[in-house]
Amino acid sequence: MRTDYSPFFRSTVGFDRLLNLLETAEGAPGYPPYNIERSDEDHYRITIAVAGFAEKDLGVEVKDNVLTVTGKREAEAEKPAYLHQGIAGRAFERQFQLAQHVVVKGARLENGLLHVDLERIVPEEKRPRRIAINAPELKTIEGQKAA
Repeated sequence: MRTDYSPFFRSTVGFDRLLNLLETAEGAPGYPPYNIERSDEDHYRITIAVAGFAEKDLGVEVKDNVLTVTGKREAEAEKPAYLHQGIAGRAFERQFQLAQHVVVKGARLENGLLHVDLERIVPEEKRPRRIAINAPELKTIEGQKAA
């Protein structure tokens, strides 16, 4: 079932990018499976199951706050005759929209899982800060009693 977002387009201004993301997320492919973990407020990890892919078969790229992970296996010289093939080795491209100030810190392949580590680095001028409140000093007039 597809959700109709057109009422939101008619009644909001400036949210079109977010609504487009929602529309494209509905039809997202399920291969390869992945997890998104949050270890603390500023650290994340995307883990993608890439069984059968070697490091040379994978690509990780960031452009305009979009993380793109691709996988394409080289053609085997001699294809085996499978009785059952349950491990998919088809090419894929999976994209993740990164929030502002989120950067990719690194990627590593371990036991058939590709781990991509992310960190949110907010510049000091964008962080919340406490503002001191300066109140004028109240002066009393000498010789008068307080009421």
